[in-house]
Amino acid sequence: MSDKQSNFDISDEMIAERRGTSNKMPEDMPSWMANTILRIDKFSKIVGNIVCWILIPLIFAMTYEVIARKLFLAPTIWAYDISRFLYGALFMLGAAYALSKGVHIRADFLYRNFKTKTQGLIDFWLYILFYFPGLIVFLYMTIGFVEESIRRGERGMDTTWMPFMWPIKTCLLVGIIFLLIQGISELLKSYWASKKGEWPGENK
Repeated sequence: MSDKQSNFDISDEMIAERRGTSNKMPEDMPSWMANTILRIDKFSKIVGNIVCWILIPLIFAMTYEVIARKLFLAPTIWAYDISRFLYGALFMLGAAYALSKGVHIRADFLYRNFKTKTQGLIDFWLYILFYFPGLIVFLYMTIGFVEESIRRGERGMDTTWMPFMWPIKTCLLVGIIFLLIQGISELLKSYWASKKGEWPGENK
């Protein structure tokens, strides 16, 4: 494989991660915009660093279940619920950090060939027309789900452990709020890219 082909493959895999990895904002960017982006990205990074620790109890629960089931023929009644709750919490609470790093799935096979200004313009309007309206509706519905779950003392009915459901539904609610906050940073980045032809914080 040639160096050119190798470089293309790397850029092809990392295209979504090439933005937002630097804390240095453009010198001509208004201070309010730069500070907003930096503070939101820093907040999402702190949240991501905390949320990643969920992996430890998740791994412990799965390992304990496998050992108990296979070696001692004593499966637990709680491991399945704990594992899906922790995985769901990890997914939702870490979604905003993933967005800040640009690692969410997108149609890069088309997007990568667009000019930076075009990419920024597309992202900007997609955030305005779909991202924020969709999440706001989702947030409204989720608030109702959480309130009802707490009021009814809702429990999971598909296992004998029957855990309360409001903790994981609350994680969903908090995760949506984190995504809305990070979306403000991404909207500002997209606006800047559409006007200036460069992504704030892009590693060059």
